[in-house]
Amino acid sequence: MSTTVKRGYSPNDQKEFSGESVDKLLKAGRDLQYLLNQGYHIKGASTFVGNHYLLSERQRLALVRAVSSNENIRMREGKEVKSIPRGSVVNIDGFNTIITLEVELSGSLLLRSMDGTIRDLAALRGTYRVIDKTDSAIMLMGQALEKSRVAKAIFYLDAPVSNSGRLKQRIIEILHPFPFETEVEVIHNVDAVLEKLDNVITSDAIILDKCVSWINLGAKIIGEMEGEYPCIDFRRLTEKSCTKWQNFGSGLSGLEN
Repeated sequence: MSTTVKRGYSPNDQKEFSGESVDKLLKAGRDLQYLLNQGYHIKGASTFVGNHYLLSERQRLALVRAVSSNENIRMREGKEVKSIPRGSVVNIDGFNTIITLEVELSGSLLLRSMDGTIRDLAALRGTYRVIDKTDSAIMLMGQALEKSRVAKAIFYLDAPVSNSGRLKQRIIEILHPFPFETEVEVIHNVDAVLEKLDNVITSDAIILDKCVSWINLGAKIIGEMEGEYPCIDFRRLTEKSCTKWQNFGSGLSGLEN
């Protein structure tokens, strides 16, 4: 592929995710987590906080993807497999994991979420195409899985997403030389399948909350890569900093608990 594509890039990111904008975003994140800890739903709470701080749509998306309640963070941490047992079978949320690695390889913005996962702002909404970073992203996964000595890796791809069949072929071809068995399933409703499995590799919050156990492989791969990449670290938001109301006045009546 000769065309260079920056997955997840937006020309406004330098302005919206740097300097004072980051300070405002993190302050909004503290307030959002406070509301989540009180039982408010993420949709209404994020809209309320986003309006209060006059955040852009992309900044609001960052909050929704990166901020979690203390309860959800503890639950996800309790189900995380810190060290993959040798000979394991791992179940991979294919688009979720590959796209995040493509974003990292593109030098585009990443989010270190409060639950420790790395998420992106690519927001492909059902459309996907193989880019010049795809093969490298798959190779990185193969190397990490080989190092962990897994016996089998099953990739699950959403059938309705465009080019899922083409991505399947790239995964099979690139990972064929590796010592573990590779299987790629192109199916409808990947989330519903992964929610019932163990050793799930994903950063999808809904799957993390429901699956038997999960592996934070994307964060591990990115953490071991050389060089720097643009990343907003929402783990800076501590539980202590989220226990006090942050300048909202009396606007709580606009939210549904």
